[in-house]
Parts: sequence; structure tokens; C-alpha cells
Amino acid sequence: MRLRQYQVDAFADRAFEGNPAAVCQLDGWLDDALLQAIAEENNLSETAFFVAADGRFALRWFTPVAEVDLCGHATLATAHVIFEHLAHAQPVITFVTRSGELHVRRQGRLLEMDFPAIAATPCALPEGMLAALGRQPLEVLAADDYLVVFASEADVLAITPNQAWLCQLDLRGVIVSAPGSEVDFVSRFFAPKYGIPEDPVTGSAHCVLTPFWADRLGKTTLTARQVSRRGGSIGCTLKGQRVALSGSAVTVMESELRF
Repeated sequence: MRLRQYQVDAFADRAFEGNPAAVCQLDGWLDDALLQAIAEENNLSETAFFVAADGRFALRWFTPVAEVDLCGHATLATAHVIFEHLAHAQPVITFVTRSGELHVRRQGRLLEMDFPAIAATPCALPEGMLAALGRQPLEVLAADDYLVVFASEADVLAITPNQAWLCQLDLRGVIVSAPGSEVDFVSRFFAPKYGIPEDPVTGSAHCVLTPFWADRLGKTTLTARQVSRRGGSIGCTLKGQRVALSGSAVTVMESELRF
């Protein structure tokens, strides 16, 4: 079998920034074990697979070790492929996913994703987290991931987490965040139990970060920067129970899978 695959840097204005994702179009769904094997072979934080059906696109996301319920950067990358390489004529793409219908709208050079807003609930600091992160947070909340809030961007940049400890977490991973010096807020994301020691840019984390910082800062339109080594910028707007996340993407590779 041969399949066309694209590698796209999402939340990036040029190659080798943002978060790389592999995107693969299928005529129909392959066995889940094969999809997982392809994702493991790619060894990127996410591989996205999509199938066109009735004007919409069924979409699934796999890390190197597991399928996930929601992934922002791989959704952005997939929309980029459909618009740029498959010449999709409509201004909006509808994806059918494990997190419901997701819509991506083309707005000039930017792609805007319509995602669910996810509320994080205050919780106690998990035992061992202080030592694992190496500094005292202002507060800790929980949703699909822990959200750990610090006083400054410098605190977030200085963290070198204990990856072995993070692998034992009951939740998916840890978002660390603080007010930004040049943007409204910054963040980093760690999920080693899913094969992602540090994700370069995490769209799904901003489903949590957007309502959190909108409440703290008293504004619904925010600028964000994920301050990983590669880095990436995200426009965030809270719209009731939804968030609009916007960014650009760049294709860096086209290849053919053979198996």
C-alpha cells in the first residue's frame, strides 16, 4: 500500500518553527493498530488521519503511543493540507472527531479553529509536583491536564521537569503558564506518558488556557505564546462555551508511505 503524507509546521510563519504534525489522507479507515504503527514510525507529537465523506472530513489524531480525543496543532495542519494541497474551495472545513464537530475557517493567511472551551477546576498540589517542577506555583487546577500557574514568564522558562515523575500522573500531562512579557500569557506543555516530553505548541491546551486567562485578565481576545524551544504564537478568543484559536501553517515535507 502507498499513501501520500505531508509534514506541516503548525502555528508557524516559516519552516522549522511551531509544532510539526504528519497528515495522511485515507480513502477509508485502516486498522487501528496500523494507524498507531504509522504514528510511531513518524515519531512526531501527532499524526493526523482523515477521510472525506459527504462534504465533511472524519479526523483522528495519534501520538507515538496512543490515540487522543483532541489535538489543535494537527487539526490546523490537516486544514492547511486540505486548503493548500487538495484545493478545498469552501471557506470553512468541518471535521467530525471524537470531540464532536470542529470547524476551521480560512481568514487570509490565518486559519481559525472553533474548539470547545474547557474549564479547569482548582485542586490541591499533587504530592511530588513541587519537586518535579522545581518551583512553587501560585495555583493548580485540573481538567484533562493539570494547569499550573506561575507568577512570571521567567518562572515558566526556567522549568526543567522530572519526566519520570510526570509519567506517573493520573491526568494526561501538565500545562505550565504565566502572564507574558510581550503577549497576554505564555505556556509550556509536558505529556511524557503519551510520548511527548515537551510539546512545541499545543492547541488543545489553549482550550483550557483561553477561558482561564480571559477570566483573570478580564478580556475575551488574547495573544498567547508557547515558549518551547521551537515556539509558536496562537490567537485566542473566548466565545461563550467555545474558543477560537488562530494561527498559520507551513508545509515542510511531502512523502509517500509504503507498507
